Amino acid sequence: MTTRTRLEPVAAGQGMTSQRVRDRLVDRLREIGIRNENVLNAVRTVPRHLFVDEALAMRAYEDTALPIGHSQTISQPWVVARMTEVLLQEGAPRKVLEIGTGSGYQAAILAALGLEVYTVERIGDLLRQARKRLRQLGYNVRSKHDDGRAGWAEHAPYDAIIVTAAAPALVAAMIDQLAVGGRLVAPVGGASSQSLIQLTRRADGGVDEEVLAPVVFVPLLSGTLD
Repeated sequence: MTTRTRLEPVAAGQGMTSQRVRDRLVDRLREIGIRNENVLNAVRTVPRHLFVDEALAMRAYEDTALPIGHSQTISQPWVVARMTEVLLQEGAPRKVLEIGTGSGYQAAILAALGLEVYTVERIGDLLRQARKRLRQLGYNVRSKHDDGRAGWAEHAPYDAIIVTAAAPALVAAMIDQLAVGGRLVAPVGGASSQSLIQLTRRADGGVDEEVLAPVVFVPLLSGTLD
């Protein structure tokens, strides 16, 4: 199954936020191994410079993580593209849960692919900013201010779950909310060593796990902040 990227009206940008600069980022991602053209087209379409502070807009299309406040970051574009590509390997999932909304950029990429997106963020200020950006860009994303470690049971099961912060081990609540055959992609590990993990839930209730790549993410914390 393939999925078509839904093109949204976006701010075109000028200079270092122009379409040409976005195209260079896409070319770079293709060079370092991202193969799914729908994912690459979503990266080309979603205006990453609108998901960072205006002072950092000139760096928005570098392949690097950037600070977004509250000791959080917007993930490196390669990481966003790779995690998204993994979710699409067996065809597009219908319903996706994201743990850790952050800036809203990963949710926007998923929504631009036409997926039904649910996202949970523990930091209220970040969520309010993300909601505003997503709304202005026309992306239909359902969001919740809550402890992401609990997932979002009300709308479970999910065909895919993507986690954008690292825990020492995968959280049981997230696995429980994954549909049979569903796929979870998450960074696992501590501050000194983390790996991107892909987990697939089997019909017998067990899981198959695969290590994809070394990564660096902020920690997955419990509780909520306003």
